[in-house]
Formats: sequence, C-alpha cells, structure tokens
Amino acid sequence: MNDRPLRILFVASECAPWVKTGGLADVVAALPPALAAAGLDVRVCLPYYRSLRAEVGEAPPVATVVGALVRKARLPSGIIAYLIDAPWLFGRDGGPYQDADGRDWPDNAQRFGLFAHAAAILASGETPLLWRPDIFHGHDWQAGLGPLWLKTSLPKAAPSVMTIHNLAFQGLFPAETVEALRLPPEVFAVEGAEFYGRLSFLKAGLHYADILTTVSPTYAQEIQGEAWGCGLHGLLTRRRDELTGIVNGIDDRVWNPATDPLIPSRYDRDRLAAKAANKEALQRRFDLVVDPSRPLFAMVGRLTWQKGIDLIAEVADRLVSAGGQLVVLGTGERGLEDTLRALTQRHRGAVSVRIGFDEALAHEIEAGADIFLMPSRFEPCGLNQMYSQRYGTPPVAHATGGLADTIDGVGEGGCEGSGFLFKEATGAGLWEAIERALDAYRTPVCWQRVMETGMRKDFSWAASAARYRALYHSLIPDGNQRALT
Repeated sequence: MNDRPLRILFVASECAPWVKTGGLADVVAALPPALAAAGLDVRVCLPYYRSLRAEVGEAPPVATVVGALVRKARLPSGIIAYLIDAPWLFGRDGGPYQDADGRDWPDNAQRFGLFAHAAAILASGETPLLWRPDIFHGHDWQAGLGPLWLKTSLPKAAPSVMTIHNLAFQGLFPAETVEALRLPPEVFAVEGAEFYGRLSFLKAGLHYADILTTVSPTYAQEIQGEAWGCGLHGLLTRRRDELTGIVNGIDDRVWNPATDPLIPSRYDRDRLAAKAANKEALQRRFDLVVDPSRPLFAMVGRLTWQKGIDLIAEVADRLVSAGGQLVVLGTGERGLEDTLRALTQRHRGAVSVRIGFDEALAHEIEAGADIFLMPSRFEPCGLNQMYSQRYGTPPVAHATGGLADTIDGVGEGGCEGSGFLFKEATGAGLWEAIERALDAYRTPVCWQRVMETGMRKDFSWAASAARYRALYHSLIPDGNQRALT
C-alpha cells in the first residue's frame, strides 16, 4: 500500500494575490494551505498571464503539454503552482477574461480550452511530470473541459471534482468550438456539453466530473430549482446525490482585526472601544461628517444587479433621513455606478462612493463601518459577510445561499444573532431589516452582544478542509491512494 499523502491538483483561472477578480481567487489561495495542514499534497494549476510575470518572473519550465510550457513556481503560501504558458493566448495586457475596455476576449474558448486540456493531461497517464495527482479539482467554467477530457479521452485519468462558485457564469461558445478545440464530437449532446445549441464549458464539467460541489448547502439546493438553476437545474437535480454544498472559509490570518496591518486601530472582542478610531478614520477618508453617533453603513463588491445595488440605491434616501451614512467601494455596471455617483452629489457628507477596487481600503471599510450591506439577489457563498462578522460589523443581508448559511439572524426586537436577514429581495425587505439593525444599534448593550456573537464565530478553512478531505478519499477505491505508473 502506498501511504503517501493524497495528491490534489487545483485547476482555476484565478488565485490571490497573483490574479483576482472576485472571491474565486481568495478560495484558491486559502483552501490549498488548509488542505495541506490536513495532510494532503495540494498544488495549483493556473494560466501564465502576462501580469503573473511581474509576480513570479520567468518561472522555470518543467514540461510541455499541448504546445504550452508548464512552468513551476510557489505561491506566497508556499503551495507549488504549475503555470500553463501559452503566450499567444495569455501573454497580453488586460484582465484574465476581458480587455482593458471590458470586452470579453474573443478567443476565450481557445484560451481556457487549452488551459483545461493541459491541466487534464497533468492528471492522467500522459503527464510528463513526476508528480501526478490523484484528484483533479476544477473550479468554475474555465476548468470545465478538464473532466470531459479525463472521462472521454485520456488514459489512467484521475477522478475529478468540479466546484461551482457561481452558476451564472457558464462559458458558452458556438457549436463550431467543438471542432476547433478537437473535442470528441459525441460530447456535443444533451447528455454531454451541449446547451441550447452551444457548447457549455461549465455543463461539460458538471456532466463529466465524478463529484460536484458548490460553496454553500443552501446554494446547492437553490440551483436545483428553476429560479436560480440557470437552465442547468435538470442536470443538477439528476446529479443531486453527487452534489455537495461546502461553505467557504476565510483566511483568518489576513482578516483579523486584532493583527490587521491595513487598519488604523487594531481591536478584538475585549477591546471593542478601539473600533471607534477606525470609524472616525473612515468618515474622514470618505469626506463624511465626522460623528460617532451616526450609524455608518458600507458595501464592498461588484456593482451589479445580482448584488442588489439597485436596492441599496432605492433605500439610500431613507437611510440618510434616518441619520445614517453610507460608503460604497466597487466597480461594475455603468448605470449603477452613475446612480451611486448621483447619490453622492445629493447627500454630500452622508453618502460617498469610490468606483474601483482597493484591497487595503476594503479592510478599512470592514473595520470602520458599523453595519455592512449585502442585499444580493443570489449569493453562492459570499465572503464579505464573514469578514464583517469577524470585524464586529454586523451584516444586513438577503437570506439566500451562503448568506443564510453563515449569518445567525437577529429577530424583531431581539439581540441574539450575528446579523439581520430579510427574505424578499426588494427595497421594502431591505429597509425592514435596516430598521431592525438601527433599533439594535441604538441600544448599546444589545448592539455589543450582536457584534460579539459575530466575532466569536469560526470562519476558518479548517472545517471546510476536513469535508473536502473526506470527499477526496471517497473517490479513491478502498481509501487507498493511486499508485504511480
């Protein structure tokens, strides 16, 4: 019997701090070290974007697959990364999926088709590497063709896990992409990767992977229904026995108000008074009236319909009339950005918006705000609600997906819980929850209890890593590792 640690290859298009557009990057950065601490041998496979050269330089090549170099580097966490270097696809300025003007790269199918194919080869008998994984773990549509290649074409293929971080992004491309990527023609079928006449990278992963996971138990249930199933609810319902929801964790070394170097005043449950200095600094930073008695609301994230930004805009006037202040940090849909700018003009000193993203400022907001807003219409997991609770900034959130799974809702007139949930994603629903939060805020003893409840919660990756470890071992016959050949 081979008693070496189980080997896991994470395959993803993002990993913080090297490349990040959202929460996926944070998960791919934080979960592998947690799994390594649980006794697994985990490595990450990423595209070698031009922007990565600034981070890792010319990482040494260790192999060639499908015409691309495989380079080897180490993430800041110490986890080994394999970088798929195809300069004609990834060696360009702009973001991982879009150009500088926000347009999708026209060759995204070729870019992530080659990436997933290369990663799949590394998890098969055709790998040129001495290190061969026992499990291929793909994340979102960019890795979706990996399980397809492993199931249909590659010898001695590792079993695969496919994780859905957001079902709304599916990687849909014209039918002729099947031939262009030299996929087996039989996969373009309803019982395969075909989706209403187009090739779906995500559906390919969901159909061919051995096990499916998503990032919260509630979201796993929601996506089996028509409302949030994005057309894939039938497939997910059929595969419900292989579908598991595992809540994401957070990196509690980075997101810790007691040690955070990015905030003006560090604090913990026993030193909550020190949080006030962060509020004053935030009010000054955003040119708000400096007043410790005014409840300061905040939102950080993508400015999109999904995130319920229009609901925040709908209640903003009432929030200001009730004595509140609002800061927003994010970027997204132009119309919503303009709406928020108009609110800033209308309520100078009470509402302030920064369009863009700034990691350090996000920390300052979590520490300085009193109440965090997350009225997302759907939220597979979410991270900011966990950051907020850890920072003693109770969230007001829609009871959906991971928000419902990670926030203990405070009832009407109560003080027991860690945040304020509402059921209907409407302006009226959001405002009702804000009023409950304001009632608690105006009772200091009650508010401190809510703050402390959130700060006591354990959002570390250890519990989630244990569940993934058990899931991986379930894919290996008799619990034994696959022998290298």
